[in-house]
Amino acid sequence: MQTFALATLAAALYATGLVTTYYGLRHLDTLTGARVSIPTAALLFWLAFPFMDTAGWMAPAVAIFALVGCFYPAAVTLLTFAGSRRLGPTVAGTIGSTTPLFAVLGAALFLGEALGARELAATAAIVLGTMALSKPAVSDIRSASRSALWMPVSGALLRSLAQVLSKAGLAFWPNPYVAALTGYTVSTLFVWVAGMWVTGSRAPAFNRRGVAWFALTGALNGSAVLALYYALATGPVQVVAPVVATYPLYTLALSAIFLKHDWLDARLIGGVMLTVAGVILLLVR
Repeated sequence: MQTFALATLAAALYATGLVTTYYGLRHLDTLTGARVSIPTAALLFWLAFPFMDTAGWMAPAVAIFALVGCFYPAAVTLLTFAGSRRLGPTVAGTIGSTTPLFAVLGAALFLGEALGARELAATAAIVLGTMALSKPAVSDIRSASRSALWMPVSGALLRSLAQVLSKAGLAFWPNPYVAALTGYTVSTLFVWVAGMWVTGSRAPAFNRRGVAWFALTGALNGSAVLALYYALATGPVQVVAPVVATYPLYTLALSAIFLKHDWLDARLIGGVMLTVAGVILLLVR
């Protein structure tokens, strides 16, 4: 239940971050937004450093955390922001819902996690349910640039790889705080180097509202990643990944409240039922 609670918290925080990202992209472009959100989270982790337990240094674990930081959250954040802008959060969210399939299979192949019929059925139900929850309207599909579909697909693959590798690193040293601190520090370097390469000598086009929204996004996403790592430190990927993937449930509610999107219809009710059924199946032992 501790693992479930932490994974659920990560899903709720991630969903809230998607909503603040939506507002932030009204004022800043994708790369500039990432150059605010990721360093904000890294700064918060460093400010917490004097109060955290970092004893028992394990170089192999830190090396894995740093490797993860080369693409998560940096590359995944850029792909998520860009996919949301090009395709809309609904289309991007539908494709991103496939993450737990890749994560569960990866954990079975590389971490030796036992994968039975119940785990597969639960994961499939959650994936189908979340895809139903975030399925775009016909008008959204027509307006979406299909050439940008690779963004959420790549994001889903990299996000699942990050979960598998992070679980491996936490097996060496079960310190979720260090995992998040290391990953975000490396990712901060990544996005700033990428920003200088893309913009050259041009100064980033920051503005007050955009910076505020993306700073909030960084705090939310950083907290989500920390909760995710704590969940991975206490439970298997086959439980954590599907539960974290239920974030469209929270995105749906938040979008209805803040973005004035449509509320329940038959498809959404079916998606909620499938998702909840998958979670129950996953938890019942």
